Amino acid sequence: MSTDVRAEVVHRDEEYDSREFAMLRRMQGGHFWYRGRHRFLLHAVRRHAPRPARAVDLGGGCGGWVDYLAKSAGFPIEELALADSSQAALDLAADALPAGVSRHCVDLLDLPWSGRWNSAFLLDVIEHIPDHAEALRQVHRALAPGGVLFVTVPALRQFWSWNDEFARHQRRYHRDELARLAEGCGFEVIDARYFMFFLSPLLLLSRAASSRRVLDATEEERRALAEKMHAIPPAPVNSLLAGVFGLETPFGHRVRFPWGTSLLAVLRRP
Repeated sequence: MSTDVRAEVVHRDEEYDSREFAMLRRMQGGHFWYRGRHRFLLHAVRRHAPRPARAVDLGGGCGGWVDYLAKSAGFPIEELALADSSQAALDLAADALPAGVSRHCVDLLDLPWSGRWNSAFLLDVIEHIPDHAEALRQVHRALAPGGVLFVTVPALRQFWSWNDEFARHQRRYHRDELARLAEGCGFEVIDARYFMFFLSPLLLLSRAASSRRVLDATEEERRALAEKMHAIPPAPVNSLLAGVFGLETPFGHRVRFPWGTSLLAVLRRP
């Protein structure tokens, strides 16, 4: 049965509107971007995660990745946990997680573990944190020696848009920049590669078209536009985009795309 461990410091409850968690949960359930990211990430996890896995998804919000991993891993998982600094997100995830997944309310800048896990995930998390180096150092301490951290972040400044501001991103990352950051926090970089390459021109066009609409928009109008853009597309369109994104899973792990809207890094604690 799932457990629920609470912490005193819950900073994301102050930063996020509960409506965004509901939107996130809907997207994680079927949006082509999440479907594509999960498949791309799973390929790396199957290759690099220690066995049996003792894995924690840090900043995992409503639990979409944990649910997907539990059902699709294809390798032994000894322990699987969802950790987030928002109790609201963890509560929303409670009825969607498989049996046996523990939930931990933690401060991502003051994790309670030392050498506890052999696999960890920071999936589109550190771009929200001003002191991203401290977040990585905390995960380094939480991992056992030889443990592996999987990180995804939004990539490349040229893709910056109003949507990054709406999502409260602090930055987007170049591959070399993320590698230097990780090495400075004590990690060995096993792999770092861009993804969401094939659909990147579509994203640029979409952001350019919408940016003109938000110049003079109110905060509520921007929120409504963001919710519209983040809604799951009609089924035929969503399936088509998921199929295009899905082509990156075999291809993108054999060659390195020169760019992409996202970046995956696989890091090891020596």
